[in-house]
Amino acid sequence: MSKSVRIKTAWTKMNSLLQCTKWQAGQLHQGCLIAPHFFLSSFLLQWPYCLRRCSYCNFNKYIPRSDNNHIMTECLQQETETLLQLSQVSCITSVFFGGGTPSLAHPSTIAAVLETVSRRAHLSDKAEVTLEVNPTPAGMSKLEDYCRAGVNRFSIGVQSLQDEDLKILERDHNTQNALQTVVEARRQCPGRVSVDVMFGRPKQSVESWERELSELLKVCDDHVSLYQLTLERGTQLFKQVQRGELSVPADDVTAAMYQSARRILHEHGFLQYEVSNFARHNAVSHHNMSYWKGRQYIGVGPGAHGRFVPRGEGGVMREARTQTLEPDVWIHEVQQRGHGTRRRIQLGPLELLEEVLLMGMRMTEGITHQHWQLFSSQMGLDEVFGTSMEVQELLKSGHLILDDRGLRCSWDGLALLDSILPALLLELGNRIPENPQSHRVANAQKEKTSTLV
Repeated sequence: MSKSVRIKTAWTKMNSLLQCTKWQAGQLHQGCLIAPHFFLSSFLLQWPYCLRRCSYCNFNKYIPRSDNNHIMTECLQQETETLLQLSQVSCITSVFFGGGTPSLAHPSTIAAVLETVSRRAHLSDKAEVTLEVNPTPAGMSKLEDYCRAGVNRFSIGVQSLQDEDLKILERDHNTQNALQTVVEARRQCPGRVSVDVMFGRPKQSVESWERELSELLKVCDDHVSLYQLTLERGTQLFKQVQRGELSVPADDVTAAMYQSARRILHEHGFLQYEVSNFARHNAVSHHNMSYWKGRQYIGVGPGAHGRFVPRGEGGVMREARTQTLEPDVWIHEVQQRGHGTRRRIQLGPLELLEEVLLMGMRMTEGITHQHWQLFSSQMGLDEVFGTSMEVQELLKSGHLILDDRGLRCSWDGLALLDSILPALLLELGNRIPENPQSHRVANAQKEKTSTLV
């Protein structure tokens, strides 16, 4: 490498580090999140394995047939390196280990992936690094080792504090396991532990749900995620309900559960910042905020999704990427060509704005005018939504707010978001023309690192 090239490379790295540091300190103007600063991204690793299938889950998950931790670690490192090289990313702002059950991965695997990320991009010591944990004794026993590996935040899949319900959901933990895991996680990462809990479960009532929340609030940390149970076609729980063996609460009951949970959490100092997420002491999930604000993210592992602007090919259009689902096939593809990307779709202006709308409206702050301008410099929120008769009805009803701050749902409107979004998407489609250049990249299998670097 010539002296001039070395100087240029060093300057580029130093500049990226400076910009990344400014972003994490909140000093970088939001306009830098899109062009020309494609260097910022969050990082998602999808661990595909679970020891058993929960009755309600239709995620991409597999029961491991053998201990292949060594080969999985190598392939996760390889795909991490390849996708970071294919992207224009030089600064990772947050890391999330999801699944599946990522707490089945060895702590050494977590450490190896984080080391690879740090080698290929800047990862601050203060960056949020979250690991989802199944609250079993085995999962709890590894929390300290995960912290040593670089994890600094845990998301605990409590789901329920009723043993009977946990059996129906076919979870492999009980209430005592869940409570003990939360306590230990808080000891390891005080102030940085989230708990997931599910409502709308079979046989559940508003009263039992409120009692359960009260018990949870005695032990939980500063972040709570609430999810309504969804009956996914093909799952064991779906079949049981279809056969009449189990019943789930009616829609009006689950709506009451959601509203009561919002009230109870608010009374305990939690602020709702997204449809399903509540935090106190500013303990928001920075990684998930990246999704809701439409920022880039790199997805690694079987079935992972990503959104980033690749090098080459004009270098300006964001791509939606999906990795190969099956772990064995994914491993083979990574070994053959460095990554397991199965599908690449270039996102045109309309597709990108649809994602910004769908994600941004989930937040209580909604979409600010400044944020919208990052993605739509030609047409603002007022021009897109201000003259729509249907949107005007939502504004008059008080469910939607469009003012000098931006576009957002009211407190009542956020609970009805699923019924509000179709009107907004329709109006967006009427105002923003589809880009004929937006298309699926059919030859994702042929993409190699050497062609783009």
